[in-house]
Amino acid sequence: MRYMTLCLLGVLMVVPGQLAGQEQRTLIGGGVTSGGFGGPVVRFSSVAGKFAVFGGGRGGWIINHTFVIGLGGYGLANDIAVTPGAPSREIEFGYGGLELEYVNSWNRIVHVTGHVLIGGGGLTVKRLLVERSESLFVSEPAVNLEVNIVKFFRVNLGGGYRFVAGVEDPEVSASDLDGPFGQLTLKFGKF
Repeated sequence: MRYMTLCLLGVLMVVPGQLAGQEQRTLIGGGVTSGGFGGPVVRFSSVAGKFAVFGGGRGGWIINHTFVIGLGGYGLANDIAVTPGAPSREIEFGYGGLELEYVNSWNRIVHVTGHVLIGGGGLTVKRLLVERSESLFVSEPAVNLEVNIVKFFRVNLGGGYRFVAGVEDPEVSASDLDGPFGQLTLKFGKF
């Protein structure tokens, strides 16, 4: 019995000394790194079968260099006529929302990211002196190649698909707004 007590006391004296140099791991708090970024975005797509350019921006909080929780917003930058030869019937389209992103191998010069936007937007169709506006649901998954230029600047090039729901306009359908897109993003921040 004395032998077991001495062994137990020895273990209790040695183990804390070995663990003193190690940091405690917790679910929230310790070991979490934070960063953030913001920057402009240019997207190329089609709206109502015509070439469309979207301008906007996105930014977010980066957790452990790999997971981003952020916001993004985009608006149609060029004029799109609803029907050929009727420039007075034009579409205005903008959207934004929550963006979640995963960054794979963030410390490599070239790496892959994937993100999804879930949010809403607005569509306005101008007809001569009458405008009709409505709210929409928008979801966009995307995959990108990202290049680390310097520690505070990254260039992101990729593409995805825009899904739109809730369109009720008689001249514009969800399929006129749905579609693939390519994008160029300039990210500035602490990664």
